[in-house]
Amino acid sequence: MKLSRSRPVPPCRSRSGHRSGAASMMIAMLLPVLLAVAGLAVDMGNMYVTHTRLQAAVDAGALAGSLELPYDPDLDKGIVDAAVRSMVAVNMDKAEVTSVTPGTEVRSVVVEARAKVELLLMRFLNLADNYVSARAAAGFNKLEVVFVIDNSGSMKGTPIDMVKEASVGLTDLLIPDGTSPDTKVGLVPFRGKVKIGADVDGQPGGCRNADGSVNNGIHEDFMDEYWALPYYYRDRVALDTCSDMPVVMPLSVDKDAVVSAINQQTATGAASGTVIPEGIKWGRHVLTQAEPYTQAGSKDDFRKIMIVLTDGDTEDGECGGTYRAYYRPNNYWTNAYFGMGVDTAHCDDGGVLNQDMLAEAEAAKAEGIEIFAIRFGSSDNVDINLMRQIASSKPGTDDHYFDAPSVYDIPAVFKQIGKQLGWRLLN
Repeated sequence: MKLSRSRPVPPCRSRSGHRSGAASMMIAMLLPVLLAVAGLAVDMGNMYVTHTRLQAAVDAGALAGSLELPYDPDLDKGIVDAAVRSMVAVNMDKAEVTSVTPGTEVRSVVVEARAKVELLLMRFLNLADNYVSARAAAGFNKLEVVFVIDNSGSMKGTPIDMVKEASVGLTDLLIPDGTSPDTKVGLVPFRGKVKIGADVDGQPGGCRNADGSVNNGIHEDFMDEYWALPYYYRDRVALDTCSDMPVVMPLSVDKDAVVSAINQQTATGAASGTVIPEGIKWGRHVLTQAEPYTQAGSKDDFRKIMIVLTDGDTEDGECGGTYRAYYRPNNYWTNAYFGMGVDTAHCDDGGVLNQDMLAEAEAAKAEGIEIFAIRFGSSDNVDINLMRQIASSKPGTDDHYFDAPSVYDIPAVFKQIGKQLGWRLLN
């Protein structure tokens, strides 16, 4: 039997060559797409980073400009513009400020700027401009401000006139003519007590004692002592020390009404001393939503400001000095403490009136109220420290406490406070 010779088997063709070639072709086709995606990602990243930096710089510029609004309220003096451009340059030297203009609805400054972005691909494809823009506004809005002003006799004449001028100036900054800012202003004039309008707290209009009762002058428990005075002392005692006092002005957006209330202050008429805690207490009542005043907004929505100005110490006629009364009772016995029958609240250092002053300030702060304290004139270190303590200054600073030795320092102090109130970005 003859065996047949087997034929050689042809080698198998490998498919790997086809696969390698196909992959190479695929990569070659996708490479431009991958590079384009990477380029777009880099470009978009650059745009995002640049815009973020620019927005932060513009925000800072707007805030810096708003701080100068008390000195350049209409942006026509160049002070605001210079502050804006300087701050933007500090934060992003390549940014170009394109406009610095007044706000339209509130006293504010509006800043617009642009910055160039280094683009790899999007510029060539006309997919984006190589500039990003940012805008910010800052100024006076969402504020509730109450002036708590000493109206005792020592303030009459030039001092109260300068306070009125400064208060009207700040009000004009907060509520400019022809606008409707979300800002309210109120006024609490005080002496040894405060005067409340009719039906505010369910009682007749008039002055109030420290316990909220109506003040009727010298309390009935002290009238025997009054009648026991020699006639020449009785003639010096004014049983009515309320009629000439200005009435508390609740928070209002009506600029004309606020200015009118401010200008009614004269610091004249029969006096009842100076009881600072009563001014602070009623300032708190005006700024909170609880009765007896309900014009205030929520502390979560509004920045609440109390500006307390007094030219001296809490005064009850027992402290010595120029206004000491050497006979008892006297006009001071019509104040908010004597008026409710309490004759143990005096102005001793660390005494009831000073302790109540600190307690009222703490009660206001607990309601989210910032207190700016202004001490006008000369006073001793104890009373300077009291004013420092009621102020809402940051730890280690006196940023909410101001000293005004002269009447002519008062307008500058109010402008410095205005600078702090302007530190707010607006939508």
